[in-house]
Amino acid sequence: MLSRFGKLEIKPLLNFALYYITPFLIFDTLMEARLSPEDVYLTLAYSLLNLVLLAVVANMIGKLLKLPAKDIAGLTLISSFTNAVNYGIPLMLLAFGQLGLEKASVYIVMQMVMMHTLGIFFAARSHFTIKNAIKSVFALPAIYAVLLAMVLRTFDLILPGGLATGVSMIAEAYPPIVLAVLGAQMASVKTETITRNTRVTFWTGMGMRLLIAPLIALLCLHLLEIEGIMFSTLLVLSCMPVAINAGILAEKFDASPKVLTKTILWTTLLSFFILPVLIVLVK
Repeated sequence: MLSRFGKLEIKPLLNFALYYITPFLIFDTLMEARLSPEDVYLTLAYSLLNLVLLAVVANMIGKLLKLPAKDIAGLTLISSFTNAVNYGIPLMLLAFGQLGLEKASVYIVMQMVMMHTLGIFFAARSHFTIKNAIKSVFALPAIYAVLLAMVLRTFDLILPGGLATGVSMIAEAYPPIVLAVLGAQMASVKTETITRNTRVTFWTGMGMRLLIAPLIALLCLHLLEIEGIMFSTLLVLSCMPVAINAGILAEKFDASPKVLTKTILWTTLLSFFILPVLIVLVK
């Protein structure tokens, strides 16, 4: 309503989320997550393998369909990143309990790290050179939040109590701010002109996220011989809707933001029917 009737500006919110709240969220999650060596190894291997396969398939399909570079970048974002934070955390706790949430937290951390490193690269390369796209990764503070958290965890250091509380308070502001950005983007979905490339990219992205991504996830889980509750949590998280942050990056770097907004909307709506069935099957 603010976007439609109050002339809400999205760009300042995008910068606020990317440059201020996101690095605090990543740092806080990395510092608080309970990570076992085996969980880290399996989840890291799965996350990277799954991401590479999804990105390769998305690029191949985009080139076969002769889509522009920015639409291929958008298709890659749609295929590669899921809404594992705002949607995934409460869903894991509800469906699999505390143990499931602990297992899922490793993947969620990896998704956040890859989103704000490789995700920025995927989005920025739609109109940058590879060199400039790599530079854009290090132009945002998220990567430095990752490095700082890794150093502190390596040397078993923690922040002073008051400072840690402040970091957590800022991190908790992430969901409402990002969801407000998503809502503002949704307000303009019906009024935007839909071109041929937009339609093709939209339907291809829906197919990638709803059909191809679950199959690739099953393949990766089988290859790595992941079983038990980790199998269940990783599969469900890999079938989540398109990541809200993918829409933020698409808007920031002009990587087909119209398509991202529509796929976020429709994959989220469809997930209300798909995910309950999937959870029953894997449990």
